[in-house]
Amino acid sequence: MVSKAEESSIQDLDRIDMAILRLLQQDGRLTNAELASRCNISPATCHRRTQRLFETGVMSDVRARISPDHVGLGALVMVGAVLDRSTPESFAAFEAAVQKMPSVLDCILVAGDFDYLMKIRVGNMQDFNKLHGRELITLPGVRQIRTFFAIKEVKDDAPLRF
Repeated sequence: MVSKAEESSIQDLDRIDMAILRLLQQDGRLTNAELASRCNISPATCHRRTQRLFETGVMSDVRARISPDHVGLGALVMVGAVLDRSTPESFAAFEAAVQKMPSVLDCILVAGDFDYLMKIRVGNMQDFNKLHGRELITLPGVRQIRTFFAIKEVKDDAPLRF
């Protein structure tokens, strides 16, 4: 279900807003002047529109993509967690604990074999073994952890298509 804020945002986006979003997804380093030129609008108009996209939550941030291998985080691990209880309190406790873990890049509540699926970056298998022993198995309410080591990343962080 779409919230009122989301519904309002969807209705308020025009072709120029969509162009700004597509261009910034492709290259977040574009200057306001370059972005304005590519959208055929003035820099002042482009700045106002970009600010509005941030203020309304359509755009949350623009950031650099860093090669994990170059910063010593070459191992990608997907971890499925099953909680012992499916209550709002157990979900909240688990989520609060995961928020504090810098190695966990993404954590998603899912339907299926797991309650949560986590995307984790570490340097190597030894680093994951330490993380597993010190943090993952001590997460609140966890009954089972299933681990999947990525062999090859085929597609990662593709831009949204709209």
